[in-house]
Amino acid sequence: MFSFHTALPARRGLLYVALAATAWGTAGAAAALLFRQSGLGPLALTFWRSLGGAAVLLALRTGRGAGGRPGPSPVRTLLNGLGLTLFQAAYFLAVRHTGLAVATVVTLGSAPVMVALGGRLLMGERLGRAGVSAVAGALLGLAVLVLGGGTDTGVDPAGLAWALASAAGYAAITVATRHWARTGVVDDPAVTTLRSFAICALCLAPFAYAEGLVPAAHALPSTLLLLGYLATVPTALAYALYFAGAAVIRAATASVVALIEPLSATVIAAAVLDEPLTPSALLGTVVLLLSVVALARAELRAS
Repeated sequence: MFSFHTALPARRGLLYVALAATAWGTAGAAAALLFRQSGLGPLALTFWRSLGGAAVLLALRTGRGAGGRPGPSPVRTLLNGLGLTLFQAAYFLAVRHTGLAVATVVTLGSAPVMVALGGRLLMGERLGRAGVSAVAGALLGLAVLVLGGGTDTGVDPAGLAWALASAAGYAAITVATRHWARTGVVDDPAVTTLRSFAICALCLAPFAYAEGLVPAAHALPSTLLLLGYLATVPTALAYALYFAGAAVIRAATASVVALIEPLSATVIAAAVLDEPLTPSALLGTVVLLLSVVALARAELRAS
């Protein structure tokens, strides 16, 4: 398990958020594969992801013993858990309705705008010219990805709505994490993640049961393998890294650096899911990556 320090340098915080976003990009691909073979719906899949992630974190925490910083207060735990529930469940619903590529880029493309607004209203954060240019470049890259993705069916309105709802949950987590850190409250990110996923699993349990909790038997071994991966890498590990990194860099910066997720999702979709990478999608990916790099450099200069 990674060791997270209270005075985490901004450079390491950026690295943690970038690693988390890269891992998240694989979650959508795993979900797409599970939708094809497991018979599980979006809510059941989110339930198993949350329950598995909480179990992995609990096992790691038990193995290394108690200690470290205290966990978050009940109010912060509840808010984190509810935000995480909305973020994850709405994202998988968006993937189911409108596909992996559109769901990912719309969710992560609208999140920086929501986060920038929340950071400005709650904490008075200013991006500066470099930050504004980077956000604008990121949104331009995402627009090119969406408009030039080469989909024949277009964007499903329900999928778009779920993607925007997912972005709202993500923005709430990002702004709240940074806000509490600025007031001197720095929680143990592993404990925060563990409790947040436990709340997520509890909230979704009745809905997942109604949707169907038991995966199809014909592909059970590969389904369990994918569920295990989903619970471990893009869930337990990635969210612990994200909560640690988001506490020490600006909220808007965290949201834009996390746009690495659609980049990794695009690459995986082309390499694993045989989705074509059009010239427009490639251009949007390059613009987006350059914007992430520019904002990361601005964050390091400001730290």
